[in-house]
Amino acid sequence: MTSKLFSELGLSSEVLKAIDKLGFEQASPIQAEAIPVLMAGLDVVGQSMTGSGKTAAFAIPAIEKTDGSKRTVQALVLCPTRELAVQVSEEFHKLTLFKRGLHVLPIYGGQSYERQFQGLKQGVQIVIGTPGRVMDHMRRGTLRLEDVKMVILDEADVMLNMGFRDDIEVILQGVPKERQTVFFSATMPKAIQDLIQKYARSPKSIKIEQKEMTVPTVEQVYYEVDRRFKIELLTRLIDIHDLKLGIIFCNTKRMVDELVDHLNAQGYSADRLHGDMSQAMRDRVMTKFRKSGLEFLVATDVAARGIDVDDIQVVFNYDLPYDPEDYVHRIGRTGRAGRSGVAFTFVAGRELFQVQHIERFTKVKIRRGKAPTRIEVEEARTNAFVGKLRIVLQAATYKRQDQLLERLLEEGFNSTDIASALMHLLQAGEGTPAVKSSRDEEDFERMGRRNPRDDYDQRTQERPRDDRGERFDRDDRSPQLERSPFKNFDPNRVPKTTRKAATSVDAAPPVKMVIPPRKAPEIETKPIPPTIKPAPPVEPAIPAKVTPPKPSAKSPPPPLPALPMEPKLASKTESALWAQRAEKKEASKIRVPKPSRAMNEGQTRLFVSIGSEAGLVPSDLVKLIQGQTGLSAQVVGQVDMRERHSFVDVAVEEASGIISKLNRTQIKGQKLKVKPA
Repeated sequence: MTSKLFSELGLSSEVLKAIDKLGFEQASPIQAEAIPVLMAGLDVVGQSMTGSGKTAAFAIPAIEKTDGSKRTVQALVLCPTRELAVQVSEEFHKLTLFKRGLHVLPIYGGQSYERQFQGLKQGVQIVIGTPGRVMDHMRRGTLRLEDVKMVILDEADVMLNMGFRDDIEVILQGVPKERQTVFFSATMPKAIQDLIQKYARSPKSIKIEQKEMTVPTVEQVYYEVDRRFKIELLTRLIDIHDLKLGIIFCNTKRMVDELVDHLNAQGYSADRLHGDMSQAMRDRVMTKFRKSGLEFLVATDVAARGIDVDDIQVVFNYDLPYDPEDYVHRIGRTGRAGRSGVAFTFVAGRELFQVQHIERFTKVKIRRGKAPTRIEVEEARTNAFVGKLRIVLQAATYKRQDQLLERLLEEGFNSTDIASALMHLLQAGEGTPAVKSSRDEEDFERMGRRNPRDDYDQRTQERPRDDRGERFDRDDRSPQLERSPFKNFDPNRVPKTTRKAATSVDAAPPVKMVIPPRKAPEIETKPIPPTIKPAPPVEPAIPAKVTPPKPSAKSPPPPLPALPMEPKLASKTESALWAQRAEKKEASKIRVPKPSRAMNEGQTRLFVSIGSEAGLVPSDLVKLIQGQTGLSAQVVGQVDMRERHSFVDVAVEEASGIISKLNRTQIKGQKLKVKPA
C-alpha cells in the first residue's frame, strides 16, 4: 500500500494546521484509504485493529463535512464504553482546534444529566456517546437527530458483544434515511454484516491486511512463571528495564485490587481501573495517569479499548486474556503512532497452548523470555543509581557540603568511606525488595532454565512434575491453592488414635481402664443423656500390700477391697454400656472438625467432582469459587469434603453462575464437574 501525506488528501487548511500541531505528517494505511472515500460521501465498512489510527480516519471527514454555522447535531458517533467515548471526544477536540464555531459534546452514562442538558441546549454539531445514554436523550427529546448527515459506529463488534444491538437499531431508525453510515470494527462477525446489509447503502469495504493489524512496533515476550512468583517477576522486570509508565492487565476486578495493593506496598506508584469504580473515580485516575502522576495503571479488559495515553512504555498481561482479539487490543495501548513499545505476558502451565493460538491468530512469533535473576536486578538498580549520580555530578547543580566533609575528615574518616556510606544510605532509602526463602528463589530461578515447550508429552498432553511433586497444569485464573496437609498422606501410617478406633469394641481393653465401684445399677432401656460423659481413663495406682486380719469364728470376714474389674466379668448390660462409651470417645478423637460456615435457608448444595484425594482442603474450594466468580466468601457455606468428591453449600441466587464458571475449570489436570447435589 502506497503511503500518503495528509496534504495529499484534499483537507482544509484548518484541519491540516491541527494535524501539523499534533506532529503528524504521513497518514496511516487506514487513514489514507478511508478519508478520500468518506469525503466523497460514500458509506464505508472499515476493518482495522486498535492503534492503527482509525479514530482520525472517520473524525477528519466528519469535521470537514460539518457546518459550524448551524447549531444542530450533524454527526453522531457511537462507542461501546465511556472511556472510548471520552478518548474519541478528545481526538475530535484536537482536530477542531482551528475550526471556529464547531462544538463537540460527549454524552455517556455516569455523567451528570444537567451538564449534558446544558451542552445540548447551547447547540453542538458533533455528539459522541454510548448507545444507552444517546437513546435516553432521544426519548427525553433533548437530543434531536433530524439534521444528522453522518452516523459512525466505532468498535461495532464490541457494542454487539455488549448487547447494544437493539439500542443501535433504535438509533439508526431515528436518524434520516439520507445519511452516511460508517462502520469501523476489528472483526466482522455475522451480526455486524446483518446490520451493514440492513442500514448501509452500497458500502465500500476497506480492510487492512492482517500483517498490519498486529501492532508490529511492539516487541512481544512471554515468560513462563508459576502464579506464586508473578508479582516477583513483575517487579524484577520493572526494575531491570527501569520502566516508568505502563499498563498492567488482569482478568478480574479482585486481582486488580490485590495487585495494586502489592505494588503500592513495595514502593511503586499504581492505581486501578475497573467496572466497579464510579465515573468520577475513573476520570480522576485517567487524568492522573495521562499527566504521568502514576507509574502503572492496573486495569481489566473493560478499559482496554478506552485508554489512549502517549508514550506508554510497556503493557503487562499479568493474566493471559481469554480471547486473542483482547490480546491485540491490550498490546495496542503501547507502540502507538509509530512509536516502539514492549508487551510482557505471564503464562502458567497449559496457558502455553493459548500462546500458540495467539501466535497463529496474529501471525507473529512471541519470543520466550528468561526471568531475570536477583543478581541481574541488583546490578541494574546499581547502574541506574550510578547513572543518576553521574548526571548530578556533570550538571554540578548540587549544593556543596564542604563543611560537613571537613568535619568528618577531621574525625578520622577518609573520603572513600564517606562516599560509600552516603551511597549506602541513598540506596537504602529507595527501598529493596524483601528477600525470599532460598527454596523459593531456587524454584523461581529454575523456571528460566528450561524450555517449557519441550516438557510436553504430545501423546498424553501432560506436564511433568517439579521436584516437589506439584504439577504446573493448574488453571491460574483460580486463586492460589494453599498447601494441603493431605498431600503427603500415607494410608499405611495410621495414627495411634485411628488404630484404636479401628479395633473391635468387643475386644478386651487394656488394664488401664478402670470401672469404678457400682451400686447395683437399675437396668433401663432408655438411652444415656448426652450430658453424661464417661470418666476419663485413669492410670491405676499399684495398691499397697495389705495383710488382712485373720478371721475369727465369731465375726464374719471383712469384705475384700474393690479390684479393677475386667469387662468380661461385668454384666452384659454394663459391658455394652462401656463399649458404647469407649466407641464414642475414640470416634471423637478422629472426627474431622465441622466447617465454621453453617447452612442457611437461602443456600443450596452443589456436588463437586474433586476431594481430598487430590490434595485439597475445604478452604481450597472456597478460594476457587471466589477466584472464578469474583464473589465474596459469604456466598459459600458448609464444605463437606470426601475422598473423591465434595459437597458445597452456596447461595441459591449465585448457584447457576458458580456451576457455569467451575465447569470450565481444571485442577490437577482434571476438569471439574459441578452440578446440584
